[in-house]
This record gives sequence, structure tokens and C-alpha cells, in this order.
Amino acid sequence: MGNRFDGKVVLITGAGSGLGQASALQLAKEGAKLSLVDVNAASLEETKSKVSEVAPNAEVLLITANVADEKAVENYVNETVEKFGRIDSFFNNAGIEGKQNLTEDFGIDEFQKVVSINLNGVFYGMKYVLKVMKEQGSGSIVNTASVGGIRGVGNQSGYAASKHGVVGLTRNSGIEYGQYGININAIAPGAIMTPMVEGSLKQMDPYDWEEVGKQFVEPNPMKRFGKPEEVGYLVAFLLSDQSSFINAAVIPIDGGQSYKY
Repeated sequence: MGNRFDGKVVLITGAGSGLGQASALQLAKEGAKLSLVDVNAASLEETKSKVSEVAPNAEVLLITANVADEKAVENYVNETVEKFGRIDSFFNNAGIEGKQNLTEDFGIDEFQKVVSINLNGVFYGMKYVLKVMKEQGSGSIVNTASVGGIRGVGNQSGYAASKHGVVGLTRNSGIEYGQYGININAIAPGAIMTPMVEGSLKQMDPYDWEEVGKQFVEPNPMKRFGKPEEVGYLVAFLLSDQSSFINAAVIPIDGGQSYKY
């Protein structure tokens, strides 16, 4: 496959764990210069350490920021451009699940927190990165939606609403910016075994969450959880020049569960 990202600058939010970390490792292997953003500084250091193991010569910039803070988002974009001069690809990934509850019992503050990170944070990221890419005349963006953004998810009103918003924002922006040489897509992961999914299972049953997990994936045609690195392969493809004519698409990566009646 070669080094598709030699000389390319890739910005990743939520890079401290899960899908962001897995994608950072894959992109580093393929030669990318990385600007890694996360609210947790210690997690970022962990990702950088893992990157150095798979790509010892990779250039890595770490930025601690809360994506729900518009000014912090503007700053992480500016810091990336100051360091590397451009942004070729953007994995707009940071997000949370939030607490589980029926809609009528879902706390207003909790709903706003989930939406501020999952939807507002994605919008802020696109708002400032698109300005850079439009000036360059090129770029690729992958937003993290979810199967919860294309179908319902019980007891997760905030999460489902925010991810449906990401889907709409992706499709709309892809239509707007294709003319500027920028393609914008979203991934819709299903049950991928990340710290966030583990936390979700523990909300369901803190004492036997692994058994809950087995039951959770039973309806999946592939009868298993996905792996973060499997998502990383997809993200790398969508951010590469090989996907330049894929635009405004939302691509499930869920073992086929979205299509099972």
C-alpha cells in the first residue's frame, strides 16, 4: 500500500484513546505528520508513546483542548498550522456517550453536555479547518458519527440526537465544499470495543459487563465487537487521496448490524 501520507499533515481529535488513537497509529505507519488533540493530556502522551513504537521518526504535535470550547478549537487549528504550515486531513472524532436514561428522565444538563461535545465540537472543528483547506484548495475530512446517527439507540437520546446531527452536517458540508477540492465524509461505527463502549456496558451492569457484552453482540451478523484498528484502516482510506471522489457519504462499520431486520 505504501506510505499514502508521506509529507501529509493529519489533525485528529479524541486522539488519546479508542478510534482516535488507533487511527493515529495507522496514519503514523503510513508517514503522516500528526497533530493530536484530546482533553486528557496523559492520554495524549500515551498515544504519542505508542506512535513512537510504530513510527519512530513521526512528527507529532500534542494539544490539550476541549472541543466543546470554540476558542480552544480555533486555537488547536491555529497551532497545527503554525507547526506544520497546512492541514491535509482532519479526523473530527472526539465524542462521548453520556449517561443512559429514558428520554423523559434524561437530564437537560446531560443532554446539553453530550450535544456540545459530539455535535458542536464537530461543527467548530469543521468551521475552522475548512477555512484552512479552502485556502489550500484541497483537503479531506472524516467526522465520527455512529450507527446511532442513522437509527435509534434506546436510552441514549443525547447521543443519538448529536450523532444524527453529525450525519446531517457531514452531508450538507460535503455538498458545499466539493467544489473547493475538499471531500467530507462520516463513519458510523457500531459496537467497537473502545473505552467508551466498555463504559457503556458497565452502565448496563457494572458487575457482569462482559456477559452483557456477549449478549450485546449476539444480534450482530458477525457475532463480535469490532476492533479499533479496523476503524483505523477505514479512516486512513477515507482521508487518503484514494478516496477523493467519495464525498458526503456516511459509511457504517458495524459488522452489518445496521442492515439486519
